Amino acid sequence: MLNENSTMKLHGMKLHAMAEEFSRQSEDPTARTLAFEERFSMIVDCEFTHKENNRLSRLIRNAGFPNPMACVEDIDYAAGRKLDSALIQKLASCEYVGNGYNVQVLGATGVGKSYISSALGMSACRKSIPTKYCRLPEMLTDLALAKEDGRYTETIRDYRKAKLLIIDDWLMFRANDDEAHMIYDLIEARQGAGSIIVCSQFDSPGWHDLIENAIAADSICDRLAHNSYRLLISGESMRKRLAPADISAEA
Repeated sequence: MLNENSTMKLHGMKLHAMAEEFSRQSEDPTARTLAFEERFSMIVDCEFTHKENNRLSRLIRNAGFPNPMACVEDIDYAAGRKLDSALIQKLASCEYVGNGYNVQVLGATGVGKSYISSALGMSACRKSIPTKYCRLPEMLTDLALAKEDGRYTETIRDYRKAKLLIIDDWLMFRANDDEAHMIYDLIEARQGAGSIIVCSQFDSPGWHDLIENAIAADSICDRLAHNSYRLLISGESMRKRLAPADISAEA
């Protein structure tokens, strides 16, 4: 009865993993031979691991990665990709986030920019860094709708909350004047808030010409291109490389 009451109280305090481990130990003759400190340590470890796993799952879910299974450990370092493994490992430490540096992930269509940026985002989540992944076209649509609904400031604030913001498909299409202003507002609002990873087919010297408003372009490019790491990806499309042999043969 005493064990049942203790278990019920643990559940009442939402310490479910502790309750389950306590119940398991109560029914395990081997556990009874252990010292109290050992048993208590095991119970605490179960609860700690449970909460850490929940925290990580929540960060990953909130990040919205296109590939939630992406991780630095699974990055393909095939010779043709010419990836800088030392730089990737450095970025995986996430020190750049604490220092407020940005990252440019550059390469042609299909070379794996989204996967690598998601993998770096996953590393951030593992270190309890709030992360958000978005595509620039979708982000601009979100901000435009927020303007119409009177939620613009609130939406900008939401994008600021992420310590690491990953923007994929960066300037895939030319940004008109309204879009340039929204990008500027977002970048300006995030000053001192954390870091940005941009994934682009174009190197930073070409960004300016893709932003219609020259003044906004100067500011955007200055903030993102300076104090940033450049990760270049070469080689053929990963989609082509990973396609089944019969499909590849028809391409």
